[in-house]
Amino acid sequence: MSEASQAPKALHPGLKLALELGPLAVFFLGTSFFDFFVATAAFMAALFLSMAVSFALTRHLPMMSIVSAVIVAVFGGLTLYLHDETFFRIKPTIIYTLFGAVLLGGLLFGKPLLSAVLGTAMSLTEEGWKKLSLRWSLFFFVLAALNEIVRIFFPEYWIKFKVFGATLLTLAFAMAQTPLMLRYEMKSEESETSDNNQTSV
Repeated sequence: MSEASQAPKALHPGLKLALELGPLAVFFLGTSFFDFFVATAAFMAALFLSMAVSFALTRHLPMMSIVSAVIVAVFGGLTLYLHDETFFRIKPTIIYTLFGAVLLGGLLFGKPLLSAVLGTAMSLTEEGWKKLSLRWSLFFFVLAALNEIVRIFFPEYWIKFKVFGATLLTLAFAMAQTPLMLRYEMKSEESETSDNNQTSV
């Protein structure tokens, strides 16, 4: 079997976005019409359903999604079992801190781990991957800090921050990385061959 046939299938961008944002929409609607605990259970169900659909279509699940789902299951389960919102509210802090620490740890060992996550979607130079990994690592730490600030000092706004604030910040940050990705984009073999031919003339 060829490598191309073994590669994960790519989801349509619109469907991918719907699967990623769907659970958040379910959580927001749950808190709007029911209570926090109903919303938590609905969010967990929607998340696992979206992952099942994604796996059924691509036969692949990103490691970050799997880790997030495990943390959601643990902290969401504790929230429902103990009837305490704190566990679910602190969950994003744990996830963001973990992702930031993993990316930073990879850099300390000279391995930009972000390339393993996004390597099939883009091709960057080694320096580009390192800079992008560092930026995302720091961004995740900032999100973790923001989640704690809102959770502790502005609890009445936490749901809106989780659903809208963190999502919009992440989208804006991702878009802001476009210049860096273009600057360190790996040239195709065709472009490199063309450049070499022009140099030799």
